[in-house]
Amino acid sequence: MTAARILEHLGSRPEFGFNYDPSHLYWQGVDCAGFVREFGPKIFHVHMKDCFVRRDGRAGILASQLLFGDPRRGWDFRSPGRGGINFEEIIRALNEVNYQGPLSVEWEDAGMDREAGPPRPCST
Repeated sequence: MTAARILEHLGSRPEFGFNYDPSHLYWQGVDCAGFVREFGPKIFHVHMKDCFVRRDGRAGILASQLLFGDPRRGWDFRSPGRGGINFEEIIRALNEVNYQGPLSVEWEDAGMDREAGPPRPCST
């Protein structure tokens, strides 16, 4: 895993840590809560951003040359609770490792208006 390799390379320097963003792990098939449990002490900041993965047999997972929001993409960012990420499991993992830092909502949902999307409840 790249995270383990960078920590090994840097000798686990105390000033080096991760900006944990589960949306980037999710589309790559990485266990989001497992990452927290393994690297918890090195997580310095958390982004609360969701992701949707479209496995329709047509869109490749690496179709990143397409703009966000393009329906031909294999994955796209979503507002928290509107994608496939299990945030409850992530919060539980963060509690297990005693994470005390911020949880920041990073807005990158091309399918929702910035002003209207956040206050709307999720149907999940």
